[in-house]
Amino acid sequence: MNGRLPRHELALLAAMVAVFVITGWLDPNHTYFTNWAESRDIILRNTALLGIIALGSAVVIIAGGIDLAAGSMVAFSATTCALVLTLCSAPDDRRLVTVGPAGIAAAVGAALTSGLLVGTLHTWLITSIRLPPFVATLATLVGLRSFARAMCLFVTRERWGSESQQINVNTPFFVWLKEHNVSITTGTFVVLAAITWLILSRTVLGRHVYALGGNEQAARLSGIRTENVKWFAYCFGGFTAALAGIFLMADSSVAQPGNLARGYELNAIAAAVVGGCSLQGGAGTVPGTVLGALFLRVVIDAVSKLIKASADVYEGMIVGIIVALAVTFTQVGRFAHGGRGLFPGVRGLAAIPTIAVFAGLLATMAAGNVESLRGRTVPFGAGVGVAVVAALAVARHLEGRRGT
Repeated sequence: MNGRLPRHELALLAAMVAVFVITGWLDPNHTYFTNWAESRDIILRNTALLGIIALGSAVVIIAGGIDLAAGSMVAFSATTCALVLTLCSAPDDRRLVTVGPAGIAAAVGAALTSGLLVGTLHTWLITSIRLPPFVATLATLVGLRSFARAMCLFVTRERWGSESQQINVNTPFFVWLKEHNVSITTGTFVVLAAITWLILSRTVLGRHVYALGGNEQAARLSGIRTENVKWFAYCFGGFTAALAGIFLMADSSVAQPGNLARGYELNAIAAAVVGGCSLQGGAGTVPGTVLGALFLRVVIDAVSKLIKASADVYEGMIVGIIVALAVTFTQVGRFAHGGRGLFPGVRGLAAIPTIAVFAGLLATMAAGNVESLRGRTVPFGAGVGVAVVAALAVARHLEGRRGT
């Protein structure tokens, strides 16, 4: 180890600086320059929540698996925590303000245990039933959220005599967590990242995780108990999602399994991939995952600064584009060594205008919500489209020259 950040991490840092400067310049209020403290707290809080889940997703991905159920696990653990609080409160206390320390400890313990149980379930489905990880976690992606809603209806009916799919949490301990959410959540994320780094880089278990993801058959033949390593990976992923569920419930003061943390699993996977984790397994780092989560949240926050109305509409598109670009850049070297190109043959030629059209349309729609670009949306979108065509055409030409 030479103490220097790898090139991928340095590129993420440079990209974040570029996003910060460009957003601060284009934002009419110049919020990043005039009110940085507020933006910093928002970015840190959201990065910590996403990053806690992303660390678990990264370990699963490095081990050669995938966990599509992280978002549902967040909702399930939050609901479990709230329901235990309900059972430990006074019978007529619908605001959950009468829960004592023992009840709080039981609720937090139950929530974290639920993550370990779901991780164990995933491992059993994958190792014993032989379901592909995609199918196993897809099943719990759908099933856990529905199960949480059913639990919510049952417990509230039995406890209060009326069904509810939402539980308001005003327990003093969780109110305190909400008031100090930035420092506590960020601190927890930093500690968890340090622990994850130690496990992956300084222990035999960590080396086995990388070996499993790199080549499962070779790992098994070398004496590694691969099923136990998978158990650790999926339990760790379930635990981190459950931990994030507790913080998210405290932050929103409500457990609502129908909507809580929807889409979080994809953002967590995106953060890990952007941070350098290979979906083929065996590659990835904790610092990269941390920077990947931070980069995604910086970009999303920048979008909310520039697009004042309906910024969330563009969030999914932008995250998808970032993930596609990140995976593409990681494949460029392999293409060069394997003699393949990004735009081979007629299909590659047809892909260039297709990408340009989508880029132009997205730029046009987004520009309509940026005050400094209003009235020039069509020329701006057309300019982006032309620039994309030119850039991709040059890239294809250079590939053709290398091939000859």
